[in-house]
Amino acid sequence: MTRVLKSSADSFKRAVDILRAGGLVALPTETVYGLAADAANDDAVKKIYAAKGRPTHNPLIAHIFDPKDAEKFVDISPLAQQLMDVFWPGPLTLVLPKTSEDISLAAGAGLDTLAVRCPKAKWAKAFLKLGFRGPIVMPSANRSGHVSPTTAQHVLDDLGKTIDMIIDDGECPNGIESTVLKIEGDKAILLRPGAIPTEDFIPYISDLRLAKTTAQPSAPGMLQSHYSPNASVRLNALEKRPYESYLAFGPTDVKSDFNLSLKGDLAEAARNLYSALRALDTVDTIAIAPIPRTGLGAAINDRLKRAAADKGT
Repeated sequence: MTRVLKSSADSFKRAVDILRAGGLVALPTETVYGLAADAANDDAVKKIYAAKGRPTHNPLIAHIFDPKDAEKFVDISPLAQQLMDVFWPGPLTLVLPKTSEDISLAAGAGLDTLAVRCPKAKWAKAFLKLGFRGPIVMPSANRSGHVSPTTAQHVLDDLGKTIDMIIDDGECPNGIESTVLKIEGDKAILLRPGAIPTEDFIPYISDLRLAKTTAQPSAPGMLQSHYSPNASVRLNALEKRPYESYLAFGPTDVKSDFNLSLKGDLAEAARNLYSALRALDTVDTIAIAPIPRTGLGAAINDRLKRAAADKGT
């Protein structure tokens, strides 16, 4: 039975003990809840793939607790360093050339790059004080391909029988995964829009490109079908059909079952997205209102497009 403990000094110590012993712990972050394992422990990393039912060609993100530790594992260009200085700790993942063999090969899915992030989370500083520098690998704490978890209960619903412990720190404040950039010298490729809007990078990146579709993802969250409820998903819906649930955004005359943000706030919509998809996943189809594509709307639309893949109507 998975233990659920409130976020505290005691639960952080228990988490470190479990990670050192090769176990799995679900941890709250500013984005979503993640499923953590010691990144240097091959067996522990393989447990993540097994617990989630995750394809082994889908790489994991290495999470560090101190931005200065990144240089131990990846080659940091001037552009990468500038982005780290501005956005870390925070919801930015950088894919960089790997320079260390200290991280499990399973975590990188055989690539010569490594996705690295420094989260803004209470437990990160606590782990350092406890003498555990990590890094840890930590995909979202859900069944592979399913809707991401933004509460401890979501984690328990998906993985409750397969992991050792969940630290409960309430609802995640951002509610959507990190933005992922691949850095190649002074150029950047957007692999996944996320909690930091693309517009925020304009002062720092002169050449930002979009990733091309590939069968081998170079970062998490790039699979065509992902973040999916069990129900079919109908996008850009302007009306509610019989036997559908309707997920609205902003003021509307359509009778809705849930509104991501009555005032049309994209940050609120991102925070509510996954909880809403889980709550409405009791019907054949979830109809979703149009969402603006600017700012955080780009990340929301990315998630909805992937949620609808192979089962959209």
